Amino acid sequence: MIISTPPFCPVQFDDPDLLDSAFHAVTDMHALWAHLREVAPVYKADPGGGREPFWVVTRHEDVTRVLRTPTEFSSRRGTILSVLDLNTPDIATDDMLADTDPPRHGELRKPLNPAFAPELVETHDELIRGLARDAIRRAIDKDVHDIAHDTMMFAMSITGTLMGLPPQDWEHLMHVVMMTIAYEDPTYASGNAMSTVRQARHQMFEAFREQFAKRERGAENPDAIGRMRNMDLSEGPMSEQQAMVNGYVLLIGANVTTPHTLCTLFNQWAEHPEQFERLRDNRDDIQIALAEVLRWASPVTALMRYAIQDVELQGQTIKAGDPVSAWLGSANRDERVFKDPYTFDLTRRPNRHLAFGVGPHYCIGAGMAKVTLQIFIEEMLDLVDTVEIAGEVQHVASHFVPGYKSLPVRFTPRKVAAAL
Repeated sequence: MIISTPPFCPVQFDDPDLLDSAFHAVTDMHALWAHLREVAPVYKADPGGGREPFWVVTRHEDVTRVLRTPTEFSSRRGTILSVLDLNTPDIATDDMLADTDPPRHGELRKPLNPAFAPELVETHDELIRGLARDAIRRAIDKDVHDIAHDTMMFAMSITGTLMGLPPQDWEHLMHVVMMTIAYEDPTYASGNAMSTVRQARHQMFEAFREQFAKRERGAENPDAIGRMRNMDLSEGPMSEQQAMVNGYVLLIGANVTTPHTLCTLFNQWAEHPEQFERLRDNRDDIQIALAEVLRWASPVTALMRYAIQDVELQGQTIKAGDPVSAWLGSANRDERVFKDPYTFDLTRRPNRHLAFGVGPHYCIGAGMAKVTLQIFIEEMLDLVDTVEIAGEVQHVASHFVPGYKSLPVRFTPRKVAAAL
């Protein structure tokens, strides 16, 4: 996806384009969202071809309402806008963390929160810093280095550690994650979209089934899979099937935000070096700066809900049962909430970004992501003087994440870094 600023050129689109992964990879979506926010903030798209119409919600206020109000908009039928899922019931309803509403959502989430808590992540500070330094130094050691894959594996290494997945599986699991969210991208597709997703789910489920079976119930298991092995739900101990689908969604969620945010960081560092120079001298402001990087990146493009009852929104009547897509990428540029929303400003306050969602489904890994991203920024400030984008940038074909498939960079090292 092109991340652009006004003045925008008009974007011509048809309703089917909103489900077309390739359209999102090459289109100026911010121009399209700005248009929809102004003239049709609650827009009903009919993609045709037997696919179910769905609502497109683009303003910050309305996106917040859709995500924050489970009594009006349910997650039980699925939360990812997909050509595969809109017409079919979700097999994981009430079993998978993402496909639940309160109080069931809290029943699944509360026991898992400690596995991704910032306090636990901070105990792995040495590991995370080492991974960050390795990725940065690989780029420094080469004149030009495509860093996109490094950001994926940086995230996967941390997630794999916290979840208790064997290191020898991380590379493969990262590829499988991408198959589930970029199933039409030539790099990750294996047959048609349905075939690709089925293969990815099967492989990921099998990985979690194997690890779940290795954990002994009642044993001290601090990782996420171990916690699931010991979880008791209202109907009894968490089943193998429930562990597989929850491992699946946790792995996807944890490996979506960090890689795209880091690639956005590199892009913006190259474009706004003076802002990062100021940050180098004001390290206490890193969390403020990180919030702006997250707002700018908006690593999850949209989330799905389904109306439980008839709801009036911006003069439109959303009927009970209608699918509703809430566009986080658009909400994070809403002129009604953000002053100069198309200005990248590392000192922006307040910053009511929705990069991690909002409401009951606020990203369970948000704390983990913030800690790991802060560490990476700290290491960049220590080791890197300047960043240059040194080749063609390629985006993943996906309408779920606006991620990077290729990002050639040139990192110039800081002279003082040699002593670090």
